[in-house]
Amino acid sequence: MKKHSARVAPLSACNSPVLTLTKVEGEERPRDSPGPAEAQAPAGVEAGGRASRRCWTCSPAQLKKIFWGVAVVLCVCSSWAGSTQLAKLTFRKFDAPFTLTWFATNWNFLFFPLYYVGHVCKSTEKQSVKQRYRECCRFFGDNGLTLKVFFTKAAPFGVLWTLTNYLYLHAIKKINTTDVSVLFCCNKAFVFLLSWIVLRDRFMGVRIVAAILAIAGIVMMTYADGFHSHSVIGIALVVASASMSALYKVLFKLLLGSAKFGEAALFLSILGVFNILFITCIPIILYFTKVEYWSSFDDIPWGNLCGFSVLLLTFNIVLNFGIAVTYPTLMSLGIVLSVPVNAVVDHYTSQIVFNGVRVIAIIIIGLGFLLLLLPEEWDVWLIKLLTRLKVRKKEEPAEGGADLSSGPQSKNRRARPSFAR
Repeated sequence: MKKHSARVAPLSACNSPVLTLTKVEGEERPRDSPGPAEAQAPAGVEAGGRASRRCWTCSPAQLKKIFWGVAVVLCVCSSWAGSTQLAKLTFRKFDAPFTLTWFATNWNFLFFPLYYVGHVCKSTEKQSVKQRYRECCRFFGDNGLTLKVFFTKAAPFGVLWTLTNYLYLHAIKKINTTDVSVLFCCNKAFVFLLSWIVLRDRFMGVRIVAAILAIAGIVMMTYADGFHSHSVIGIALVVASASMSALYKVLFKLLLGSAKFGEAALFLSILGVFNILFITCIPIILYFTKVEYWSSFDDIPWGNLCGFSVLLLTFNIVLNFGIAVTYPTLMSLGIVLSVPVNAVVDHYTSQIVFNGVRVIAIIIIGLGFLLLLLPEEWDVWLIKLLTRLKVRKKEEPAEGGADLSSGPQSKNRRARPSFAR
């Protein structure tokens, strides 16, 4: 019996401020057209022979996807902005970005267990944990998850995941969260450039323009604070984080392709296992060398650490598996919408100055991000829309002329004397 074959590609925290996610450019997914519903046929024909205007309608399935899309956008926006703000708050008492990265990445282990719970609740053919695990392991090849596969196909992505999140968190210490979140949106432009160069993806002029806008926004954001050392370092860290995230996505597509939901969940859980086994030594070294030191475990703000990890896990889950209920483009909007949320919070909690240069930089980067969301067939849709509008404008004067032609005739009839026969 055939099973559901919708596929996703686990990403790095590139689309999230901190942890890597499970969604990749060019991934295979259910292709429901995000465009407007086609106009229905004319409802009827009037006595004069004119067709009634066509009505634009959405099917119940599309309305349901849009409804879920709004919910997903709100969840993505709130979880990303919340995790970013909570990380900033955590550093006031716990100045250890790498330890925070390691702690939050450990929670990736929960991806596959949570997926299996959903499988048991939703699937008609329930499998045991062992059966489901073996089936998902086919993603790595005929031999499954061997030790060689673990070190060649999982470990490199674990390193990129850690670097992406650590650089992002370290940048939060240097600059405000608004700048960090908006600069991280440049990740999507880096993904396009790498995909165009490495994967030979289709060239799109509008996306080249978006990449240029992203680079211009980075330069303007650097200029906004006057090229101070801490600002330049913070911006460099965010750009490096976005670059690592883009590299994660492109390499995943190049080496592994795309994955089903269960395979993506297993892959992310494996990254959590890799973090526990091989990255744990680094926070220990940093502690004893007093690079990231705290006097006692009682001084650690465990509430902030766990809250940050839960929000980040939620963000990754929604962004990775939200395509099952809505359009990917709607999910991406949640990322860019978190920028104004962070800006409002920074306005009331920090001394950020929203001068003209910073505002223009934010707008330019946001515009570039939105341009990158355009589908590959956007130009075809635009031509069709313009053609329909042009045809409609021609029909309206024709209808108006028909009304005028009948006017004098009816007027002559009314002008006749009542006794004329």
